[in-house]
Amino acid sequence: MRTTTVRVPAKINLSLGVGPLRGDGYHPLATVYQAVDLCDEVRATEVEDDSVTVEVHFGGDGLREQAPVPTDDNNLAVKAALALRDAFDVKAGVALSIRKVIPVMGGMAGGSADAAAALVACDALWGTGATRLQLEEIAAGLGSDVPFLLHGGTALGGGRGEEVSPVLVRGRFHWVFAIADRGLSTAAVYAGYDVRHADDPPPMPEVPPALLTALAAGDAAGVGAALSNDLQPVALALRPELQDVFAVAEQAGALGALVSGSGPTVMVLAEDADHSAELARRLLAEGVCVDAVQATGPHPGAHLI
Repeated sequence: MRTTTVRVPAKINLSLGVGPLRGDGYHPLATVYQAVDLCDEVRATEVEDDSVTVEVHFGGDGLREQAPVPTDDNNLAVKAALALRDAFDVKAGVALSIRKVIPVMGGMAGGSADAAAALVACDALWGTGATRLQLEEIAAGLGSDVPFLLHGGTALGGGRGEEVSPVLVRGRFHWVFAIADRGLSTAAVYAGYDVRHADDPPPMPEVPPALLTALAAGDAAGVGAALSNDLQPVALALRPELQDVFAVAEQAGALGALVSGSGPTVMVLAEDADHSAELARRLLAEGVCVDAVQATGPHPGAHLI
């Protein structure tokens, strides 16, 4: 049986500005995405019928299964394969196998990453010949983060996050991700955000200019100082123990720390690789997370291997 395999990175938000709730149930976002080399792999194998199935395996350096991952049509990778098949009138099926390293419900778009990988893998397996624009259009229908995970690198995100444009970046950035013992529902965090702003709607969001300046200069300290996330207060209210990660990171000289997306993963910016290793060691030694994973960015988006 023919097989294709795609590697896809996790995403983080260096800034995440969230506007007032729209009539369609989404929020306008102004964000800076970065892809980091904490990667899932999705393998697509041809089958003799038209079934689309998925199995999930957990791997990585001590990462734990944080929440159930659906293995039916609710899995985003399955939805991606079905959407691609419908768009190109493909008659074949596929067996998908996901090796998960990106935290589940961790604010790093693990499900969206697998959807992006499934699009690339099935496009290659079925020979649909989809253009990048066609894949992006399908991706936008699957979730706000999926188009970025086709791109990778560092990018601005607008609309509800699906409008992606590249950002100039110099150098590499060294991150440590403090992995929590359980996930946090994105829907619950956004609901909490709406409750907080029920009587005082937030303004339309903007990306901090200081962040873009620091990225263009390769200024890690400047990036650390400019990190921002409008959802962080809600995530911390729901999971107050995450404050301990920030305290340890500050004591260990981190350039900055931020809840990743809707959380609960906390991303900690280090000066260099050695500092990253020291931060990971300190976070684990203090017992403020179940794992501390080092990674760098920016990283390419979903790609065949």
